[in-house]
Amino acid sequence: MPEYQIPIVCYLVQTGDGQNILIDSGLPAVIPEAGSDFKNGQDVIEQLALLGLKPDDIDMVISTHYDLDHAGRHAAFTKAQYVVQRVHHLDAAHNPRYADIRAEWDQPIERIRLVDGDTELLPGLHMIETSGHVPGHQSVMIRLPKTGLVLLTVDAVPFADGFTRDHKDDASDPDAEAVRASTVKLLDWVEREQIGLVIFGHDSEQWGTLKTAPAFYE
Repeated sequence: MPEYQIPIVCYLVQTGDGQNILIDSGLPAVIPEAGSDFKNGQDVIEQLALLGLKPDDIDMVISTHYDLDHAGRHAAFTKAQYVVQRVHHLDAAHNPRYADIRAEWDQPIERIRLVDGDTELLPGLHMIETSGHVPGHQSVMIRLPKTGLVLLTVDAVPFADGFTRDHKDDASDPDAEAVRASTVKLLDWVEREQIGLVIFGHDSEQWGTLKTAPAFYE
């Protein structure tokens, strides 16, 4: 069987007041058997080092959700506050889907900020609750000084061809209605806020057109 390659990505946001905010942390250093289809490329710690940053320089980790390709290195950021939807964190506590990397995301509760629904975390930085892929998944919208608004759909809409109001349900996904509702919600955000750049979670074709570190969007 030919290899099927998709990007596994993290995003670094640097604020005007000097905060370093990491959105997701990628695959774990050692991939558990349940995730054996994944292969780690350049670890997030290595990528940050190329930018002159150490794990302790990260002030905040936004968890879009706790799947192993999104939360696999959370525990490395021991000085950071974690931000996650409350419903997702509570679901993960009893859901075997996330058990293999529990040591990464199950951090002391005083270091976790639980949010409920759409939340403006900082001026120009919004969490958008987009359940469907998993309960309490969240997408992220960022306002940059020059680029303007950027929407990170993450796994709410992993591929560009799914970003449509007319997506057909083939009955293969029991959560299809929730996925569709979140897709429509994000489309509404794009139209209402006139978002200029939408980045999909695992779209190889789009990823080849985007700026990646050390290049950046301003």
